[in-house]
Amino acid sequence: MKFKGILTLCLAGFAMSGAAQTHVEGAEYYKADQFDNAKELLLRSLNNAGTDKSVSDYYLGMIALREKKNSEAQKYFDQGIQANPENGYNYVGAGTLALLNGNTKEAERLFKEGESKAKKDPSIQIAIARAYDMADPVANEKQITKRVEKARKQNMQNPDIYIFEGDQAAEKKDWGDAGAKYEMAANYNANASDAYVKYANLFTMVNPPYAIDMLKKLLSVNPNSALGQRELANAYYNAKDYKNAATEYGKYVQNPSHFKQDENRYAFLLFYGGDYQKGYDYASQLLKADPSNFTAQRYQFMNAAQLESMKEQLLPMAEALYQAHKSNPAANKFAAIDFTLIADELAKAKRADEAVAVLEEAIAEMPDNATFNKDLAMKYVDMNNITKAAEAFRGYVAKTEEPGYNDYNQQATFSFYAAVENKENPEKAKALFDEVLANADKMASILPDNYKPKMLQGDVAKQTAANEDDAALAAQPKYEEAVALLEASPDPSRYARDAKTLYMYLGNYYIKKDDVAKAKEYYNKFLQLDPDNEPVRKYVDSLK
Repeated sequence: MKFKGILTLCLAGFAMSGAAQTHVEGAEYYKADQFDNAKELLLRSLNNAGTDKSVSDYYLGMIALREKKNSEAQKYFDQGIQANPENGYNYVGAGTLALLNGNTKEAERLFKEGESKAKKDPSIQIAIARAYDMADPVANEKQITKRVEKARKQNMQNPDIYIFEGDQAAEKKDWGDAGAKYEMAANYNANASDAYVKYANLFTMVNPPYAIDMLKKLLSVNPNSALGQRELANAYYNAKDYKNAATEYGKYVQNPSHFKQDENRYAFLLFYGGDYQKGYDYASQLLKADPSNFTAQRYQFMNAAQLESMKEQLLPMAEALYQAHKSNPAANKFAAIDFTLIADELAKAKRADEAVAVLEEAIAEMPDNATFNKDLAMKYVDMNNITKAAEAFRGYVAKTEEPGYNDYNQQATFSFYAAVENKENPEKAKALFDEVLANADKMASILPDNYKPKMLQGDVAKQTAANEDDAALAAQPKYEEAVALLEASPDPSRYARDAKTLYMYLGNYYIKKDDVAKAKEYYNKFLQLDPDNEPVRKYVDSLK
């Protein structure tokens, strides 16, 4: 026995309307293979006026079959037959259960009974074909083909035929054929919402415009379809069009058939769609109705963080959100953005130690997220703890799949100043200086013509020399190489700050070597970049 991954059982003649919730909404979700959603709507509308309980029982029974709750499935099919003995689908449902249990004769008897109640109904033939497909598509191939052909003879334009064939093609990963079948179904019956949705699902990741256009067609036929509204919003989201996703979700949450849990998602989409005020207001509305709604609390804060008018309220909101998370991390889960925004607010409030604690917790909860390490490094810089900044950034580089030039440069810079900070600990300082050199080599391998690796090598040579004279001798060759590379770059002015540092150092070096001409050469290069520096100009003018 096996359940197919794509399972659709269709009933003919159920068109959506703007009326109160009935079995129709649940059936629509069921036929689109969204079984959990279908179950919720079917149960929600079970006792509503206009609901055909025999239809609801059929779908609930089929859902129970998928959940392998056979006794529950039988109960629903029995209830459906009792509610309306003329509804042939509950006999088919009971027959499906018998077939799955290996009772072929009983299954055939029940299928025949179902057929007799729905004479010349192609959809019931497809329902029976699906029963055989669920049980064993290979062993039952002849029975499946027989039922499909019978349905085709009864009405070759019945959409359920082509949806079933599309499902079979999709099961074989023949996406082109599946799409063509779903499109045929929609062409034969514009109200076949499952055809539109299944077609859209095939293309939502590979060609989002196709999916969006198909769902728009569904809503042009049935503008009240909650399924269509929800799917269109999700299609826009998958296409990273968050603004339109939020717009469509806004329509969907006004539909009586929307799901409560999707209200939170609307506030989230408003955030990513850039409508922060509306997102804040909507999340606040949700919290007013349910103060314990942690997700709404998150989205309220996320939207508020983007509003200038809310800046005074952000810190207490951040504190409250963080405490809610800390009180029950398993239930009140954070995304990465929550940790980041809270740490930023604490840092703005000059509470850097608390910001650091939040980011360290974030790293513990999401150890693969490199961004936390980068943010943590910056927070340690704010605390003037360069050693810890170097350590944190080292974690960022290690977690980054393909670190770039700037990453290695930043690590080298942090490690250099950390080494200087730890001069009283020679062993630690040496390890950090070695790290600078290792990162400089990586920088050179990425940009061999860039001056910065040579400058870093010179900096390390200067810092690790035994005395001032040795430092000058060690640094000078590397600084000369750095200058040559810098001056050969397409736009040396971009690096004016480093150039001035190098020119001044080399000018001073040659003064100590009594090479005034060479010294003046570098001092004049310095003045070209900083012509208003009077002390340097006066000094150069004094040189003979």
